[in-house]
Amino acid sequence: MRFGIRTLDEADFRGKTVLCRVDINQPVDRQTGTLKSINRIAACVPTIRELSDKGAKVVLLAHQGSDIEYKNFYTTKPHAAVLERLLERQVQWIDDVCGPAAREKIKALKDGEILLLDNVRFVSEEQTLFEKKLRLTHEQQAKTLLVEKLAPLADLYVCDAFAAAHRDQPSLCGFEQVLPSYMGRLFEKEYCTVSQVMEAPERPCVFVLGGAKIADAFEMMNTVLERGVADRVLTGGLVANIFLASQGKPVGQGSLDFIARSNYSEYIEKAAALYARFGEKIQLPTDLAWVEEHRQEAALGELPGDITALDIGSATAESYAEVIRSAKTVFVNGPMGVFEKAETEKGTKTVWQALADTPGFTVLGGGDSITATEKYDLTEKMGYICTGGGALIRFLSGEELPVVKALRHGANIPESKVR
Repeated sequence: MRFGIRTLDEADFRGKTVLCRVDINQPVDRQTGTLKSINRIAACVPTIRELSDKGAKVVLLAHQGSDIEYKNFYTTKPHAAVLERLLERQVQWIDDVCGPAAREKIKALKDGEILLLDNVRFVSEEQTLFEKKLRLTHEQQAKTLLVEKLAPLADLYVCDAFAAAHRDQPSLCGFEQVLPSYMGRLFEKEYCTVSQVMEAPERPCVFVLGGAKIADAFEMMNTVLERGVADRVLTGGLVANIFLASQGKPVGQGSLDFIARSNYSEYIEKAAALYARFGEKIQLPTDLAWVEEHRQEAALGELPGDITALDIGSATAESYAEVIRSAKTVFVNGPMGVFEKAETEKGTKTVWQALADTPGFTVLGGGDSITATEKYDLTEKMGYICTGGGALIRFLSGEELPVVKALRHGANIPESKVR
């Protein structure tokens, strides 16, 4: 047991029906019905393979698509084909979640067989609107349709979806109320890795925070600075522009207009308060880059008044790279600028190369951070890449993740449970 949660080492899975919640949500090409990426699917393969090898009847629950608008939902059928290829064994699939057809299919499984159910978000109680409006307790989630229909068919529940651990939905938090529960290998690895970063990082510990997800960055920054986790915070992207504006530094009228249009003006005041308390630990850019026919750079005091800053400048990038190369632990969330375009990728590319070169342990999280890592072909040179974005941010912001709480409850349910 780790952190009060059972691991896969603690159960005999042979002949047991195991409900396993995974996060294999991937970008979909709807024209061809194929997946644009398979990194999350590949990440959960070790857990699925282990359960199958140990003789479990494996029933996979997963979602696909944004959880706000129904039009973004998509079937999990293409995921089954990818899983089958990666596992090199048959993966059955059914276009049902918890109806009679799905239940009969589950009952017919033999030891070691794997069944992927269709998108759990086709069930209304799995949607975020349901989650946010009704705010069901975990005990109430155990009485929802999904849990009441599937739990009686199962012996055990395994959650391998750390990327969705910030969600409070029945497939993630309801089964642990009625079934002996475990975390899968991916969940165990990710949760233990980020716990180590928060509790006992090797120092100096540096956080690199950029991108445009301002609320997440500020929540995380407040926690890691307040708790003394971060020795240094390097800022880039919109995060840096807001901090510079809070200190009365020039960032260009275009940058200020963008902040106002995006309703981020309130964060200028928050940045000022954070900088007043922890300014010695927060490093801001000394130069910025913008595009006017081609990439241009200037120190802060020499910036034209009407520009929109789209990247940190070369001097800042080199300064950040030096800090990263001398760090023992580096956590990264968000690029240094608009790295998708050649004119404005230099800051991100320089910082990412330093992440690859540093002898320190690197942890990356968030979709844009992963995309940048893949773009520069540096995946194998990073210490750890977390599949979770929202869950990672919430954890590093000091919140108890709903799924962690549920799994701890499920660890106390005896394994002798009879259907």
